[in-house]
Amino acid sequence: MIKGFGTVKNDLFLRACRGERVERLPVWYMRQAGRYQAEYREIRKNFTLEEICLDPTLCAKVTMLPVEQLNVDAAILFSDIMIPLGPMGVNYSLVKDKGPEIANPIRSLHDVEQLRKIHPEVDLPHVLETIRLLKQQLDVPLIGFSGAPFTLASYMIEGGPSRNYLLTKTLMYEAPATWELLMDKLGDMVVTYLRAQVMVGADAVQIFDSWVGSLAPADYRRYVRPVMEKIFAGIKDLDVPSIYFGVNTGELLADFSQIGAGVVGVDWRVPIQSARERTRGMVSLQGNLDPALLFAPWEVLQSRAKEIIDEAVKEPGLVFNLGHGVLPSVDPSVLQKLTAFIHEYSEKKISELSKAR
Repeated sequence: MIKGFGTVKNDLFLRACRGERVERLPVWYMRQAGRYQAEYREIRKNFTLEEICLDPTLCAKVTMLPVEQLNVDAAILFSDIMIPLGPMGVNYSLVKDKGPEIANPIRSLHDVEQLRKIHPEVDLPHVLETIRLLKQQLDVPLIGFSGAPFTLASYMIEGGPSRNYLLTKTLMYEAPATWELLMDKLGDMVVTYLRAQVMVGADAVQIFDSWVGSLAPADYRRYVRPVMEKIFAGIKDLDVPSIYFGVNTGELLADFSQIGAGVVGVDWRVPIQSARERTRGMVSLQGNLDPALLFAPWEVLQSRAKEIIDEAVKEPGLVFNLGHGVLPSVDPSVLQKLTAFIHEYSEKKISELSKAR
């Protein structure tokens, strides 16, 4: 943590990210602030998502809600991966229940050349002020974040969400020079944006590459891995944990472990032990409960959480999380109960293992 930004009383998350032994597993949930919360739904009656993100006081309040309600071990900045694209010249809107829509999708080299550099203190002061406010209130680490170049590019090229990423892959294959320039510009943006977040107090950063699992490993290595290596090299000197997350990326885990991230997100399709084997112990892991299990009977949910914990505690370096984000219809009391169980059961298992050594 950068000195001078307040004290983190609960540092379990940071220690687990660094592969250190912990007394119990830290837990937080992707999309832990949002539509499943009654308080958030009340706020959304009067404010759009963009308006919340533009109001540091309101944004900090939404970020704090799950920390106060669930007793999680980390907060993640409430925002959207599209936010820094506006200053680059991307005309987007966030459509309820659909996602981003791009009015000026990328179609040519000229379109890419028009993308501007960002200057966070000028272009995104609300994001930085939100982090400053949160550092005055939190006693757990704050995670800053950004979208990854491939995932951002998929929205920018497709014009919105996609199932097959056909336009994205076509540009990648047919116009490699245009693709490389787009990756370079987005990579520079991610480095600039994450550095700014850390400099005002973020204790860790996560890069969301949600849709990169649509690529074959060979394509990932050729078209995406170079920019990810550049990004992690560009933030290495900040000395804060860095997390790289994607969905359906089991075949990419070996690559993920070699690009410079300290922590790799694992979804529910790959068991923890298999993920450790694929990453060869080079990184800590984060995951990997199926979000759908939050709707299962408690006995089923508890059993599956136990399985993850039993495997996770055998070696240091795991942050308990979902394999993707919290779904909007989840009952908050289930997350409260699950968090308490993870804390209690993992502490018991770690204590037993410690005594047995």
